[in-house]
Amino acid sequence: MILCVGEILVDMIGKTMNGQTVYERKAGGAPFNVCAAINKSGGKSDFVGTVGDDNMGRFLLDFVSANGIDNSYIHIDSKHNTTLAFVELDDAGERSFCFYRKNTSDYHLQPLNEEMYKKYNIIHFGSLMLSSKEGIAYIKETARKAKENGVLLSFDINFRQDIFESIECAIEIYKDIIPLFDILKISSEEVEIFKEDYISSLTNKLIFISLGKQGSLCKYKGDKCFANTIVVEAVDTTGAGDAFFGATLRMLDGRDIDNLDKTTITDILKFANVTGALNTLGLGAIDNLPNEATIKEYAKHVI
Repeated sequence: MILCVGEILVDMIGKTMNGQTVYERKAGGAPFNVCAAINKSGGKSDFVGTVGDDNMGRFLLDFVSANGIDNSYIHIDSKHNTTLAFVELDDAGERSFCFYRKNTSDYHLQPLNEEMYKKYNIIHFGSLMLSSKEGIAYIKETARKAKENGVLLSFDINFRQDIFESIECAIEIYKDIIPLFDILKISSEEVEIFKEDYISSLTNKLIFISLGKQGSLCKYKGDKCFANTIVVEAVDTTGAGDAFFGATLRMLDGRDIDNLDKTTITDILKFANVTGALNTLGLGAIDNLPNEATIKEYAKHVI
């Protein structure tokens, strides 16, 4: 069983209608997207996060309940509004973000209780909390307790430059916390930011590298595996990486990650690649997540 921790927010997805830009609200936040993907692809995940006591927060809580996710660990904060992310799409469905999260709710997280460290095999973290001292301290303390209880730690780099003072500042913060984690997900664009030499130096981490239409890679202990993906006409790539990583974690849950063979890793990559690809066929990060049977059927045809 997996616990996802971090930002839950509203994605406001913009599109042009009759010469005007209109926005459709969708549930989002990278670690919440990962949680939804784990559950939809056949796994079991719970979520820890915070929403504001406002219309957007109630929209998210209703969405959580409607999608069968336990909302008992989602805190309602009466002092801070729900975080928003405005999303713009280009003709190819590629997205760009603008976050409204100054003094908002997403990084005001409740600490995990002791029983939670015994309940879960993997604890997965989002990255937006790295923009605040409180968020960094929360990750470090939670990671410390997780290690004491033998829980695996997962992290998606999910680099968002606009929430930091500079790229240099962001990289310094990331490099301070990356050593805490056992499982990492990074995109090919983020590899360029952090540099190949640095990523290659993380030989004790299980690293999944998403390559978009080119598939994905897994690196571990100096070795690597590659898998292709399926070809789709993307409508919206929002949450594709989260869908990919959610499916990855679902396949890793309960496994001994120190003893994965290449065949198993390749199967995991194919399963995850298909999940990410199919998730781009409609608007939003969660509404178009495929179920386990659909993923497996498409994965059969990945060469």
